[in-house]
Amino acid sequence: MTAPSSISTIQLAADRLRSGGVVAFPTETVYGLGADALNTDAVDLVFTLKGRPRNNPLIVHVSGPEMARRVASAWPKRAEMLARAFWPGPLSILVPRSLALPASVTGGGELVAVRCPNHPVTLALLFEFRGPIIGPSANKSGMISPTTAAHVRESFIDDDVMVLEGGACEAGIESTVVDVMSTRTRVLRPGLIGADELSAAIGEPVDVYAPMGNIRTGDSLRPGDAFPSPGMLERHYAPATPAFMFASNDWERLLATSDPVVVITHRLRRVEAPHRIIAMPPEAADYAAALYAALHEADRSGAPVILIEQPPEDGTVWAAVADRLRRATTRMP
Repeated sequence: MTAPSSISTIQLAADRLRSGGVVAFPTETVYGLGADALNTDAVDLVFTLKGRPRNNPLIVHVSGPEMARRVASAWPKRAEMLARAFWPGPLSILVPRSLALPASVTGGGELVAVRCPNHPVTLALLFEFRGPIIGPSANKSGMISPTTAAHVRESFIDDDVMVLEGGACEAGIESTVVDVMSTRTRVLRPGLIGADELSAAIGEPVDVYAPMGNIRTGDSLRPGDAFPSPGMLERHYAPATPAFMFASNDWERLLATSDPVVVITHRLRRVEAPHRIIAMPPEAADYAAALYAALHEADRSGAPVILIEQPPEDGTVWAAVADRLRRATTRMP
């Protein structure tokens, strides 16, 4: 296992951010592609490196509520209660953006997503840099999110992106995004923290996440309009290899072909050559932590097709996993 980045390396990374450069950093969810959130040119560089649509907003990483207020024009009571309950942790909170924040960070929208990550390397970077850092996933737009430093280096060269080492991400899927500015607090992207937990923290109902129809594809947005939240593109988290999700009762039919396939499954299964299995943990949190690493492995295998056995969708974490897989795959006919 590679050792986490040293204090001297973190200091160099902070200097790079101050000079307008880009630093990939580890979090408990996925690795982020970081730049100074208040530097318009640095923000634009991240969009360019990722090939990210300009109306797809970015999450701003902060060291806590005090720093969050530097990029927010208001900090509602709901935001404070959720930050106290879940930060540092995998929760991004949508609040009104400050005019000090470049409009490009929010894709031109009025709300900014802020979160305090739960990883010692990135918390050290935030304290050393002393400012907010944007941090979309450190991969090319729409592709598999990175959960190791090696995944980041598969997408970017050292001259463009300095990579901080922080080991494998423990949670493995992106943060829950919650909008506290609507009449009722609502989840816009599912993650490891669910509506019931959020509701308990603020003492009022929270709308459960549901796919938002054509707003996720942008069909209902005028050209240039911002998506309401990061992580709402219809195709996202996807391998380059064609990937299909299938139901358990299709197992035998799909493996009847002689063409080699890689199968990602959470059940105990055996297959004959030329097929190959990537075994996933049966528990939801463990499956989530292993998901993107499995997709990276399958994508590198050289097989022409990736098949993913549909996991359960009951409970907060399985629902978040299902959301990622729906966007990364096509359902088998």
